[in-house]
Amino acid sequence: MNSKTKLKTIDLVLIGAFAALMAICAWITIPGTVPFTLQTFGVFIAFYLLGGKRGTIAVLIYILLGAVGLPVFSGFKGGYGVLIGTTGGYIVGFLFSALVMWALYRPFEKLEKKNKVTKLLVPFCEMIIGLIVCYAFGTAWFMVVYTQTKGALSLATCLSWCVIPFIIPDLIKIALALLLGFRLRPFVPGNK
Repeated sequence: MNSKTKLKTIDLVLIGAFAALMAICAWITIPGTVPFTLQTFGVFIAFYLLGGKRGTIAVLIYILLGAVGLPVFSGFKGGYGVLIGTTGGYIVGFLFSALVMWALYRPFEKLEKKNKVTKLLVPFCEMIIGLIVCYAFGTAWFMVVYTQTKGALSLATCLSWCVIPFIIPDLIKIALALLLGFRLRPFVPGNK
């Protein structure tokens, strides 16, 4: 088996493993005033450990598994209905988030490799921007679907329901993905 074939096999295994990790993270609900899952943690750590291409493919596989009905989304839900529902935009937003993080990696690749601070700071900034993209896409989707099914909704109300309660938990998930990923990254073949 040549190294190209072996790397492709490793890529497939890692992509599948991280798609499964995202499903497991979606099933874990942290109780609070507004309960939240660890789905975004799964997306962030997949990006950080697998890199842009493989991380994005893992997110796409995760979404496709849910779209065909496997119960990979939060609450053990799956199916096309979840994706076209009010919160489906946030799930689809994971893909746009991964694509944006991947696009941001190349221009800042050399900066990231300068020292330990930039090795964490650059991916942190990429993840923050990716999170903002996910929030924007998901919020727009939520507003459209909610307006069509239940009536008009202001942006301020939508943000207070769908974004503001999740900012601190999502920042904590980014920090955990970076800290855990920083330790595990040397052991993952073919980063970025």
